[in-house]
Formats: sequence, C-alpha cells, structure tokens
Amino acid sequence: MPGAWYASLQKPSWNPPGWVFGPVWTALYAAMAVAAWMVRRRGGFAVQGRALGLFLLQLALNAAWSPVFFGMQRIGLALVVMLLLWAAIAATMAAFFRVSRGAGWLLVPYLAWVSFAAVLNFTLWRMNG
Repeated sequence: MPGAWYASLQKPSWNPPGWVFGPVWTALYAAMAVAAWMVRRRGGFAVQGRALGLFLLQLALNAAWSPVFFGMQRIGLALVVMLLLWAAIAATMAAFFRVSRGAGWLLVPYLAWVSFAAVLNFTLWRMNG
C-alpha cells in the first residue's frame, strides 16, 4: 500500500521498517476484537450502546486514516484524523473500563501504538510539509 510516494518521503531515523506494521496491527486488531466482544456480551448494544458506539467511531476513524494518508497523500489532514482517532480510542477505553477492566486494558497497547503513530505522522508532516 505505501508505494513510491511514501518511499520518497523524508523519514526520521526511528521510523519503523515496513515489516513491523503487519504483525503489530494484527495483534492490535485481535485485542480490539476481544475487548469489543467482552463489552458486547454484557448486554449488547441495548445496554452497552455508548461504549460500543465509541468503538465503532474509533474503528471508522482508524479506517479513514490510510486513504487520507496514502490515497490522498495529505499528511497534515491524516494527522487531524489521527488526533481524532486518539481521542476516540481514549474515550472508548474509558467506556470499556467502566464495563470490563479486562476490555479496557486490552485497548492500552492500541492507544500506545496510535500515540507513537501520531508522533510519527506529525514528524513526517514537519519533514515533508
């Protein structure tokens, strides 16, 4: 997906190699799925509508980032999406903690990775803007 455009960008020395992203996202999506399942089994949308709604919001923002960054090649706009994603994950995590501590903890690595990704996105924007 990254392609020639991404390869041409100036990157910081701490930019992870491409092979890291697949395994990291696989593990994060697995943890997210388990966390959502843990919340859903405590009453489904009828009872946990707010928490699960926040989960769907962060999932939509997560899905929006790649087309904005790689497809539109808009690093600054992708940073805005990333910051909204970070806030949505934090809100989802807080809501999940209220339902199930385990579900909340499962989202901690996701928020940590997106925090790192936001700093990387910002750095790419500054280096290439």
